[in-house]
Amino acid sequence: MLASVTSATLLGVDGHPVRVEVHVARGLPAYQIVGLPDVAVRESRERVRAAILSSGLEWPMQRVTVNLAPADLHKSGSGLELAIAAGVLQATSQVPEGCLDGAGVLGEVGLDGSIRPMPGVLALVDALRDAGTADIVVPPAATHEASLVPDVQVRTARDLAQLRDCLKGELPWPDPPEPPPCELVTDAPEPLDLADVRGLDEAKLALATAAAGGHHLALVGSPGVGKTMLARRLPTLLPPLDEHEALQVTRIRSVVEGLRMARLVTTRPFRAPHHTASAVALVGGGSGRPRAGELTRAHLGSLFLDEIGEFAPSVLDALRQPLEDRVVRIVRQHGAVTFPADFVLVACSNPCPCGREPERCRCSEAQRARYARRLSAPLLDRFDLRLHVHPPPTGASIGERSHDVRGRVLEAVRRQRARLTDTPWRRNSEIPAGALEDLVPLGDHADRTWRRVCELRRFSGRGAAAARRVARTLADLEGADAVGAAHVQAAADLREPWQ
Repeated sequence: MLASVTSATLLGVDGHPVRVEVHVARGLPAYQIVGLPDVAVRESRERVRAAILSSGLEWPMQRVTVNLAPADLHKSGSGLELAIAAGVLQATSQVPEGCLDGAGVLGEVGLDGSIRPMPGVLALVDALRDAGTADIVVPPAATHEASLVPDVQVRTARDLAQLRDCLKGELPWPDPPEPPPCELVTDAPEPLDLADVRGLDEAKLALATAAAGGHHLALVGSPGVGKTMLARRLPTLLPPLDEHEALQVTRIRSVVEGLRMARLVTTRPFRAPHHTASAVALVGGGSGRPRAGELTRAHLGSLFLDEIGEFAPSVLDALRQPLEDRVVRIVRQHGAVTFPADFVLVACSNPCPCGREPERCRCSEAQRARYARRLSAPLLDRFDLRLHVHPPPTGASIGERSHDVRGRVLEAVRRQRARLTDTPWRRNSEIPAGALEDLVPLGDHADRTWRRVCELRRFSGRGAAAARRVARTLADLEGADAVGAAHVQAAADLREPWQ
C-alpha cells in the first residue's frame, strides 16, 4: 500500500517542502530510504522502527520503501522522522487513509515513541505555509515557535500512540504546553548610550549616517581614542525590526543556534567575532552540509570587526562579495546554498602595528606599509564611510544621547522608505549606481561639487557612487528634500583616505 505525507527539510536557513512517500509491499522484510538523504536521515530507519514498536504499534514484516521527493534535493536533519513514521502507519492501515491530506508533519522521534523538537521549526513551518499547507503537526516543545508563523493551524502530540489516536478521531488534539521561562529569548542590548562618548562629533555623525542609510563604516585611530565605544553603540541607533524582518531574524536564530523560540526577536543582532576567526566561521561553509557564519548571524543587524588589521588577509578578502551582494553563496559538489547577509559593517583599526600616534610611533616604514596592505583596496572601497578618529580635547562635552540621535535616524529611515516605495530597495546604501540619477538627483551646484570632489580625491566609480548615496542620507538626517552642495562636501569629508 502507498501513503504520502508532506514534510520539509532545511537548506541553508530556508525550509523546502518534501513529499514523504511510503510504499509497503510483499517481499522479504527490508527498509530502504531513497531521495538523496544525508547521514541523519539514513540513521532514522532504526529510530522510526524502534519508535513504532515501543508505542505498541505494528511494524510491517514486508518490504518498506521510503521516497523523499523531489529526488534532486538533498534532505538533511531529523525533522523528517515523524512524517516517515506517520506514512508507515497510514500505509499499513493503522490510521485512516487520507487523514493527513493537506497537513504537514514535522518532528524527530525517540526510541520510546516520543516526539521531539529539532532546529529550524520556524523556517520549516514558514516553507510549508508558503507551499499552501496551513495545518501543521509539530512536537509539543515546538508549538509556540510554529505559532509565530501567521495563518497556520498548529497541532501536536506527545508520542506516536497519541498521534495515532488523534488521527483516528479517538482523542481530541491536546492543547500546547506552556513555554518554560528559559525559552523566552531576547536580544536586549547592554545599557549603552552615545552620550558615554565625549567629543568625537564627526565620528558620531558618521555612526548616525551608517545607522540611517545602512552604510559600512571604517574607523582608524590610536588605542583608547573611542573607536570601540562608538561601534558598540551602533545598535542603540538602529531602527526596530518590522514584523517581516523580525520573522527573518528569529528564523535564522532558530536554524543556526538551534533555539526553540517562544516569541519573535525584536532587536537587531549585533555580532563581534574575534580577529582569530576563520573564513568559514565568518562567511560560512565548512565540510559536509554548509553552515551559516557570522555574516548570516548579523543579518538585518550589525557586524563589528575590532582590530580589523589583525584578521587574516584571506578572511577579509572573503568579505568582498558578500558586502556587494548582501548574500553569501556557497557552492559545493552537490549543489549551492545561499545565506542572507544584509548588515551594517563597522570596522576599527589602529594606524600601525604599535598603535601609537604618528609623533610617538616607532614602526618602520616597511612595517607600516605591510600593516596597511592587510586590507586590500577593493575591500576598503566598499566602506562608504572612512574616518580617522583623533583624541577628543580635555573637557569635551557629552553630546547628544542615543535616544535623541535615534529619533533623527528613524525619521531618515521613514523618508527613505517612502521615497523608495516603488523600487526593490529600502535604504540609500542599496541603490545601484545606475539608478542614482533618478533616485538621488543633484542640482547644478551640488552636481558641480560632487564632480569636483570626486576628481580631487580620485574616487573610484564605486567611491563616487558611495559619496552620492551618503550625501542623500545626510540630507535625510537633516530632513532636507534635496541634496545640497554642503551634503556632498560632508559626504566627501566622511570618506577619508585610509592611510
